[in-house]
This record gives sequence, C-alpha cells and structure tokens, in this order.
Amino acid sequence: MKHAVAFLLAFGLVVGPVLSEPAFAQRRSEQGEARREMNAGNILRLRDIEARILPTMKGAEYLGPAYDPTAMAYRLKFIEDGRVMYVDVDARTGKVLRRSR
Repeated sequence: MKHAVAFLLAFGLVVGPVLSEPAFAQRRSEQGEARREMNAGNILRLRDIEARILPTMKGAEYLGPAYDPTAMAYRLKFIEDGRVMYVDVDARTGKVLRRSR
C-alpha cells in the first residue's frame, strides 16, 4: 500500500505540472477553435489539408499540425535530415502560404 501511494505521489509530481502548463491549455483551446470553425463551414477539415500537403513532402516525416485561430491557418511541422520544416496553410482555402526550410 505504501508503494502505491508513493507511486501515485511521484506520478502526480511529474505529470501534474506538464498537464497544467499554459501551452497544453492553449493547444486544447486551438483545437476547440478549429473544430468550431470547421463545424461552421469556415475552414477546411485538417484531414483534407493534410491530404493535399503530405504527398508534396516526400522524404520528410510529418510531426503534426498546429492551428492559429487569429490567422485561420494551420502550421504543419515536418523533419528531414535533422532539419525542422514548416508549411503554413490557409485553413479556409487550403492554399500554401509559406514554406520554411
């Protein structure tokens, strides 16, 4: 029993601060905003945007998206040969706004 309590305490000390960080809350907020905009028909589904962009990034590993509700844009993150690259996409049209290499 003492071991279980010690484990739960240690787990809470490690995981608690990670889950309560502002970045985590901000990411959840961005996801909710993207969902609301998509349901309202204002932006494309992320799945559709990924279907357009991922085939153009041959050789790069896709790390994931981030949504910017102010710009109404997705930033898709990739890595290739140790270099991180971003593709910014207009969430309303699916048009590539910028590529960083």
